[in-house]
Amino acid sequence: MIFSKKLIAILALLPGLALAASGGHPLDKAPERASLTSLQNGAKLFVNYCLNCHSASSMRYNRLRDLGLSEEQIKANLLFSQDKVGALMTTALRPEDAKAWFGVVPPDLSVIARAKASPAGTGSDYLYTYLRTFYKDDTRPTGWNNMVVPNVAMPHVMWQMQGVRTVKMVDEKDPHDPSKTVHKFAGFEQVTPGSMSATEFDTATADLVAYLGWMAEPAQNTRKRLGVWVLLFMSTFALLAWLLSKSYWKEVK
Repeated sequence: MIFSKKLIAILALLPGLALAASGGHPLDKAPERASLTSLQNGAKLFVNYCLNCHSASSMRYNRLRDLGLSEEQIKANLLFSQDKVGALMTTALRPEDAKAWFGVVPPDLSVIARAKASPAGTGSDYLYTYLRTFYKDDTRPTGWNNMVVPNVAMPHVMWQMQGVRTVKMVDEKDPHDPSKTVHKFAGFEQVTPGSMSATEFDTATADLVAYLGWMAEPAQNTRKRLGVWVLLFMSTFALLAWLLSKSYWKEVK
């Protein structure tokens, strides 16, 4: 009985913990973008917009061959430094400079898609929502803020694609204390358009998130394919074992 009460208490806290993990902002479901074309576009966006400040020190450029890219394509389109194709994806930004400019050192993104999973959603859901909820905030040092990570240190690196947006908030009565008012998110207001439409930006963001998910476990597609064959083999083996058992026990019965 005591265990049941503790379990109920923990389950009751999960929604609050999930919202806390996303800054109180609900997470959107990340679209499935598993095609090689989407992953290649995501890799291009990652190199152009993320790798300037963030590292992916567990990933090598030549692993992008798994996405259907040749070494020549990697060198021509994704490798802008003097590094070789077999080099790790590191950034030239020094930690002390990052600390001075942003207040924190940008985290390594090698497994960020797995690290951000929570009861609120998958790591891909978190990243998809995070990258799409930046808004202009002149009170912040970078000029940007975020709904998923309030007072975020990271600027909106893809603002030219999405355009400049501000956030709309409304005052409502606190449901727990009518004498108080709370600020509630009421959407975004587009100030200046970006180079992409809202749909195009969402698609590009989904491609980037899909690449981050792939980078966190490059062997996941192989694992899933092997998993199907393993299940088929086990099902066939179970069927043969059942038929053999039925044959053995037929005379006994």
